[in-house]
Amino acid sequence: MPDPRPIGMLDSGIGGLSVLREVRRLLPGESILYVADEGHLPYGPRPREEIRAFVCDTIRFLLEQRCKLIVIACNTANAAALHYAREHFPDVPIVGMEPAIKPAAEQTQTGVIGVIMTSATYQSELFASVVDRFAQGIRVEALACPELVMLAEQGAPDTPEAQAIIAQYMEPLKAAGIDQLVLGCTHFPFLTPQLQAQLGPAVTIIDPAPAVARQVSRVLEQRHLSNAPDGSASVRYVTSGDPDHLRRLLNQLLGEQHADVGAARWAGHRLVTVEDKFPLG
Repeated sequence: MPDPRPIGMLDSGIGGLSVLREVRRLLPGESILYVADEGHLPYGPRPREEIRAFVCDTIRFLLEQRCKLIVIACNTANAAALHYAREHFPDVPIVGMEPAIKPAAEQTQTGVIGVIMTSATYQSELFASVVDRFAQGIRVEALACPELVMLAEQGAPDTPEAQAIIAQYMEPLKAAGIDQLVLGCTHFPFLTPQLQAQLGPAVTIIDPAPAVARQVSRVLEQRHLSNAPDGSASVRYVTSGDPDHLRRLLNQLLGEQHADVGAARWAGHRLVTVEDKFPLG
């Protein structure tokens, strides 16, 4: 039987919208409830235990809204909390993500790949494990780029100031001779045109979002959780920040002019909407 319950997605801000975009493209019949924890943005500089608490509390909120599958659409949150969350919520499938080192290592011609991410992902065991598993014999130039997260949160402006920030980050990667750039933060796909302009056409930029969407599709099928392909689907958003700000970015980044955005607040360790309930039906 079709399962019309929504997919729950979470991120510290708008980065996970790059994953949401691919999930909607692949699975147009699935409803989605997206939580942007912009009240705690950015996650990157925060301690691991704090990020874990935010992630688990957000998952509880999504489960209260009857979500059938959780997508942690944030590399920083995955690095800090993916395994921890799976242990604490064993009854719900949780799809995570890791930096796409494997395809970059397989495709490189120069033997040098670049990875840009947040500080928390850069310092994580998950990143070290991925490099160890898939990049033997490959030179990995890894770089924490916290300012790029905030550029994405500002709507990915293509201004001289933004170009200067991006150029400063890309210069050492260009000097190292990379021919693959792995986007190790879900915010960064929204900066792809600016990144490509700085790196030139010889560098391939790898966005992991399509692979995450394919994994969501596989898990739904395996767990018999899929909705009918032509089922009625809605996409709704909740932010712990400013709903008007999120609406503007949804219009700017995804072309959504009338997005359904709800305001949320943190009450201790509980995330609630201002109305205390976010209607899904």
